[in-house]
Amino acid sequence: MYSTPAFARGLKLAARAPGLRRGFVTDADVEQARKYCLNQLKHGDYEAYLLRQFVPPRARDAYDALRTLNLELARLPEAVSNPTIGRFRMQFWRDTVNSTFAGNPPREPISLLIYQAITDLKSGSGASSANSLKFWLLRLINTREQHMENKPFASLAALEDYAENTYATLMYMTLAAMPLRSVHMDHLASHIGKACGIVATLRGIPILAAPSQPIQGPSGANLGNTRNPALLLPLDVMAEVGLREEDVFRKGPNAEHLQDAVFKVATRANDHLITAREMLKNLQAGESAGHDYEHEGETEHVYSPLADSAESTSVDIQRGFGALLEAIPASDYLQRLEGVDFDPFKVRSSWKLPWRIWQALRRQQI
Repeated sequence: MYSTPAFARGLKLAARAPGLRRGFVTDADVEQARKYCLNQLKHGDYEAYLLRQFVPPRARDAYDALRTLNLELARLPEAVSNPTIGRFRMQFWRDTVNSTFAGNPPREPISLLIYQAITDLKSGSGASSANSLKFWLLRLINTREQHMENKPFASLAALEDYAENTYATLMYMTLAAMPLRSVHMDHLASHIGKACGIVATLRGIPILAAPSQPIQGPSGANLGNTRNPALLLPLDVMAEVGLREEDVFRKGPNAEHLQDAVFKVATRANDHLITAREMLKNLQAGESAGHDYEHEGETEHVYSPLADSAESTSVDIQRGFGALLEAIPASDYLQRLEGVDFDPFKVRSSWKLPWRIWQALRRQQI
């Protein structure tokens, strides 16, 4: 997302205002970037807006910036008229990340707030965590680009891989910004992130399956639609239950076997949440997680054997519990989906979500 005119005017005023400078970025620049990102989350990702207050203050700039960027990337398929333009925008964000981590952030609010976050992280001897952030951030952008055209996932396993490389990756970045490197916290984040990614796909069904609004030219003429309707449910699940894409596009919630497919996919998300809850209970009791972390040993998932004691794990869970609260909105949605017999078109927003987040924090349970 390029700088808005109002934000650009603010930067010019900030450049003339007194205040400390971090490189060429002033305190006023950073404060305007914070306000911009917070406003984007409040109106575009309210769940992240609720959860951010439970992230440790030193990681909050990173959380706000990264979640705002994720919102921008998720909106791209809807915001551009063809995938080519979308790929140009993705390349813009890759270039922005490289410039920002090289110490030369573009005059754009998300990059300025990321720059502030990594500057603070490095000043606290978190240089390796800053490098981790860059790795995860580029992986997020690359994965989003691969799915720009909103094609169905080939299989439920492919959907899980997508969720690992997007929503779990966002959680890895939150932990890195704390900074907190823990095999058990990453393992919990992997299961919770997979559940969140699957839930995001289910939540998108009523939006993506509906035809987009036509684009009108200056004269009022219809210039076509920004996109075709899409259904991202895994093909293997749809084949198993006998669901056809075109039926959903034509009949919406009345498509035969839609609820059967949604049930199977939702069950996988719920399985990941159940696994995460059991793991957390075991770890809080000083026991083993119960199963190995499938991504251990991969890039940025290499850990010190000294950081695997029950005592250090307990401390890590307390420090990073705010990141694990991402499980609560996912769980809340799945409960509401079950309440309408797995019809995603009937799910309504939840006024109980803030209370459920607070209860989870108070009980230290997800």
